[in-house]
Amino acid sequence: MAEVKNKQVVLKDYVTGFPKESDMDIVEGTISLKLPEGSNEVLLKNLYLSCDPYMRILMSKMEGPEGFRTYAPGSPLTGYGVAKVLESGHPDYKKGDLVWGFTKWEEYSLVPASLILFKIKHTDVPLSYYTGILGMPGMTAYAGFFEVGLPKKGEKVFVSAASGAVGQLVGQFAKFTGCYVMGSAGSKDKVDLLKNKLGFDDAFNYKEEPDLNGALKRYFPEGIDIYFENVGGKTLDAVLLNMRVHGRIVVCGMVSQYNLAQHEGVTNLANLIFKRIRMQGFNVADYYQLYPKFLEYVVPKIKEGKIVYVEDIVEGLEKAPPALVGLFSGRNVGKQVIVLARE
Repeated sequence: MAEVKNKQVVLKDYVTGFPKESDMDIVEGTISLKLPEGSNEVLLKNLYLSCDPYMRILMSKMEGPEGFRTYAPGSPLTGYGVAKVLESGHPDYKKGDLVWGFTKWEEYSLVPASLILFKIKHTDVPLSYYTGILGMPGMTAYAGFFEVGLPKKGEKVFVSAASGAVGQLVGQFAKFTGCYVMGSAGSKDKVDLLKNKLGFDDAFNYKEEPDLNGALKRYFPEGIDIYFENVGGKTLDAVLLNMRVHGRIVVCGMVSQYNLAQHEGVTNLANLIFKRIRMQGFNVADYYQLYPKFLEYVVPKIKEGKIVYVEDIVEGLEKAPPALVGLFSGRNVGKQVIVLARE
């Protein structure tokens, strides 16, 4: 039976506060490249791994959010990835298929077929896109903006963490819909990217705005129709003061809160009543039935060069811990991807 070395990223122990590279270990195990007799699982060679902020939540010792299982110390991290099928005991997959879904942070993985979300049919775009624009972040932006946000032409849209994997797409989807869109980010370079490459109407660096309420009043004198929420905390509190009547707040993430032992309170919630605002959280897993419709919408735009997607790619499993940790200091520019192998 062909045993090969299998490098893995494992969690050393549960994390409190900001994650550090030392919270993870690179270890070398082995794996058989032969399926166990009678197995209906799928043996994958992992090609691209996705770094996503939600992974921080799973590094804590707590009850995981519904539908998520927290990581176990001593075991590999898991997350979204792109992989090639080496062997399959499941009728839906065969050797050579390219797939995306959940996998482990290691070179080879044996997974139940239920963790694979989709076979990759469009291979004339970069495969790394299936960790981003054509994967979970793309579907998150599409479902959150269109299904939860229900945009109308001419509306005013604000996106926080706007240069990230999801935010950069929400902004472009808003422009395709005929909306005015404004984003916030954490550096001058990211603000320039939003305005000059990603097509946002305007953007600001939240670190240079001590008065977020004042900044939003300046940028949205008539108020905000749709707020795509990625950060929480003080930004959400300021947005609540600046929403328009019947505005929608699409709650996608709260990255400013994930590393805090004591989460920040929100004090302006009464505006939900005064302005009849609908504030709704969502999970992309509830919308994967729309994936074919999403591909019809976005793939032609990629091929025609109408949509831009910025990736921050690092090579090798050794770079995975710093790449994940870097998400929480804003080190990445665009979608953070780890390349293990290109085929």
